[in-house]
Amino acid sequence: MKFYRARRDPSAPHSGNLSGIYKWYLPPVLDCPGCGPGVFGTDTFRYPCVDLTGLPNLREFEDPSPRPLEVYLRLREQVLPQLPPGAVLGPGTALGPMVGRASGSFGPLFMHDPGHLEIRREALAQLQEAGVRGLRGCPTELRFRGKSPPELLEPQLEIRGELHRDCLPADAKTCERCGSKNYSLPDPPILDAATLPGEVDLFRLAGWSSLIIATERFVDAVKRLGLDGVVFREVQMR
Repeated sequence: MKFYRARRDPSAPHSGNLSGIYKWYLPPVLDCPGCGPGVFGTDTFRYPCVDLTGLPNLREFEDPSPRPLEVYLRLREQVLPQLPPGAVLGPGTALGPMVGRASGSFGPLFMHDPGHLEIRREALAQLQEAGVRGLRGCPTELRFRGKSPPELLEPQLEIRGELHRDCLPADAKTCERCGSKNYSLPDPPILDAATLPGEVDLFRLAGWSSLIIATERFVDAVKRLGLDGVVFREVQMR
């Protein structure tokens, strides 16, 4: 089985543009005792199907500003029961639907940054019918300009797989307190074959969550169905 990195196709004939934030967040960590001074976290951990509306302290999750490690750890424990089994969380995790504005035309697949994918509802149904595994679409709360807007869904991608140690710098480490990494994305990234999933065809890499990785099955389905908006580049494995 081959694996591919998904990237936006700059040649796709669509003018789509969107801007928004997520409904809720786990806060980034401020001055982590394990990392040192600064702000640590990323919203590339994303669970757009999660609904936190029943929590009594909902306002704490509406504020994305950095907070001390103990606040992050308390809020993380509170949301874990709302998440799918095996969910991976980190400082800055985005929860719930994206809220914002969109304009222009959108193809079947759309990436407005390297770690963010939307799929039109009809394209999601086609991929599911084609046998793509583990693909769940979550509604967005985007306001569109113009008539007959598309229904864009954001897939809730599982966090799986690691980077192979051969592509990491010698001093690479992950903070044991907050989970943040202290190194940049290797170029090129190399996947650790022993950690890759066999039951889902599109996922975020646990070793670097802004990387959206597709299996050969997913890529073949996209090409067979003629779905545009995204290109795929094979990633090395060891």
